[in-house]
Amino acid sequence: MPGDMAFIGKLLRALATALIVPVLLFEEWGWEPLARVLGRLARLPLWARVEQALRNLPPWGAVLAFFAPMALLFPIKLIGLFLLAEGHAKSALMLLLAAKLAGTAVLAWLFQLLEPALMRIPAFARWYPRWKAWKDRVLSRVRQSAPWRFGSALQESARRWWRKLRRES
Repeated sequence: MPGDMAFIGKLLRALATALIVPVLLFEEWGWEPLARVLGRLARLPLWARVEQALRNLPPWGAVLAFFAPMALLFPIKLIGLFLLAEGHAKSALMLLLAAKLAGTAVLAWLFQLLEPALMRIPAFARWYPRWKAWKDRVLSRVRQSAPWRFGSALQESARRWWRKLRRES
């Protein structure tokens, strides 16, 4: 019986990992570039003041600021699910994709500003490095997989073809 429980635990962890990998890959792909896009807005005086105010937040204020966009995007995601249920799959997909892109951009930008304050929360300081290490291990395994390497090679081939096509035009 204990062996069965260990097997079930491993199976559930593997299933959870498989379900979360696409989300991790999307966020990994978009995190830095999307944060840079929003960071460029810091050239605007009002945006720079907002960034400075965020940097000056106490730890629990940083938590509230970090989770506020998720709360604001939740109704939009519900609307997307409603559209899907009503048979408007394209509209639902576009809305959900836009919400995911916007949410990832805002959270990435916010995290870069708020990480120092968040790290002053003992539980966050203890668990974030563990989460990051686990995520990095999972993504490293994905990137070493045959399908990922094949996709990367295909992508690089397409880039070379596109550059060649542009030079010839």
